[in-house]
Amino acid sequence: MFERRLGHLVSGHEMLGVEVMVKPEEIERMLEMRAQGWGAKRIAAELGCARNTVRRYLRAGGAIRYQQPQRPFKLDAVKAELERSFLRHHGNADVVRQELEREHGIATSLRTVQRAVRPLRRRLHAAARATVRFETAPGAQLQVDFGTRRVIIGAQPQAVHVFVATLGYSRRLHVVAFDHERQSAWLEGLEATFHHFGGVTREVLFDNARAIVDFHDSMTREVRFNERLRAFARHWNFIPRACAPYRARTKGKDERGVGYVKHNALAGHEFESWAALHAHLSRWQREIADLRIHGTTGEVPMERFIREERAALAPLAERPSFNPSRLLVRRVQSDACVEVESSFYSVPWRLIGETVRVEVDREHIAVYIGTERIARHIRATRPRSRIIERDHWAGLGLMSRAQHTDDAVVSAESALLRPLQEYEAIVGGAW
Repeated sequence: MFERRLGHLVSGHEMLGVEVMVKPEEIERMLEMRAQGWGAKRIAAELGCARNTVRRYLRAGGAIRYQQPQRPFKLDAVKAELERSFLRHHGNADVVRQELEREHGIATSLRTVQRAVRPLRRRLHAAARATVRFETAPGAQLQVDFGTRRVIIGAQPQAVHVFVATLGYSRRLHVVAFDHERQSAWLEGLEATFHHFGGVTREVLFDNARAIVDFHDSMTREVRFNERLRAFARHWNFIPRACAPYRARTKGKDERGVGYVKHNALAGHEFESWAALHAHLSRWQREIADLRIHGTTGEVPMERFIREERAALAPLAERPSFNPSRLLVRRVQSDACVEVESSFYSVPWRLIGETVRVEVDREHIAVYIGTERIARHIRATRPRSRIIERDHWAGLGLMSRAQHTDDAVVSAESALLRPLQEYEAIVGGAW
């Protein structure tokens, strides 16, 4: 339906006040005619559209972006509480919906809440991925972490736990391989790192591993290290720090040191023995990691270390090892063994059920009753090993069974088996 009004054609839609789509080329012609001195009335007549339409495009100087009308939203009145609830419940929109109904009497659908929190969800995701990078001064900080990768050692796939320490300023690495990730590995790895670098940083930054942390709170970000690590820190005179629980990026640098070791030093390699693995890692650190161009600093870590960081480390000052040996209390099991770090060591079978003291150092396991040493073994190199001395089972008929067990290792010391009367004399009474 068309009718003629004021000298030009007007469609029925324009009469009803409905917006009519104007093509981009028509808008350009409007602007060209205006530049030639044409008035809005003449342009409207030429193009066959409403005069007000022409005026609107001329005022805007071109196309007008469509704006969706703002309608009042059901949850606008509780917008601030909605945001607090959403962040408090870590983005669980259904829990937010339940809380709105319970505390504010607002019954709404889950879909409505999801639409309302969509901008907040984007912010939550961005915060989870954010890394606030900061640079530390020379000698200020050492970052340590563990990673695990399966590696072929002696033709068998084994889990290798790599302790990776990174100096915060120079980015120089030190890597130590273990067959476990217990507390002793953390402490041995740190001591080896201090000796490798020839000094100690003022701080050491950890993840929240169970082996070294007694308690952490993801809400308050409170972290409490266990007493042994605190004593270790006092011995070596550094301050232990922890990144926020479940937020490894709060270390300040997302350096991916563990990933670099796993995918560069270990990937695709096989080793004849653990000794061969340790030798390979030593060579890799010396020839590859220390001499690469670091992606963040743009410098060679070894050169940066020698030039600026080595002198900033606190000297070792001939400080001894934190604890060359540990004392444990164990009960002798029914197979005449004591369990230490997931491996089993034999003692004379007459001591089954008794409580003994175990001294653990870097290389040996010694078992005592009273002040008398009753067994001594070489420390197992892998978990779930059984280190058995033949004479400890003498007379029980168990040794033939052990000889057919693949993981049984028999030690050479056999002179420690003594008559029961000697042990009774030591403890001052009968068993």
